[in-house]
Amino acid sequence: MSKVNPMALDSKSKMKYLDLLWTSIAQLETRDEVKQFFKDLLSESEAIMLARRIEVAKRLLEGESYDGIAGELRVGKDTIGRVQGWLTSGFGGYEKAISGFKKELDRRFGKSMVVDKKEPYSFGWIKQKYPLQFLLFNLLSGDKDSKNKK
Repeated sequence: MSKVNPMALDSKSKMKYLDLLWTSIAQLETRDEVKQFFKDLLSESEAIMLARRIEVAKRLLEGESYDGIAGELRVGKDTIGRVQGWLTSGFGGYEKAISGFKKELDRRFGKSMVVDKKEPYSFGWIKQKYPLQFLLFNLLSGDKDSKNKK
């Protein structure tokens, strides 16, 4: 499908198309219906692109750094900046969706899904990624992280 320049559309057409989209999504009732709709609507690449934006927003709300997000998700800092702009001056959609997502994960899996994420390439991250290399260090220092994993 070719791109549409929203500036080239009159406001009545814009409202008509967007209303069709919002109403189509709003009438879906279950997760499976939403999944089927978006699988029909979006290519796999488009769906992944949107999902990565949500992941960027989630990580920004959790306080992760631009560098950490860019390195781990392999997204550009300009994308992270746009998502940050939507978080600060948007309509609250990201926050609502992410809050609902966290509640759903807690409902499905309990609190066990909470993982201690470390900044990529920090000392804690390296110790977590390569626990055998730090086995002696962890045993001698009485490291809490290594004890919690047992």
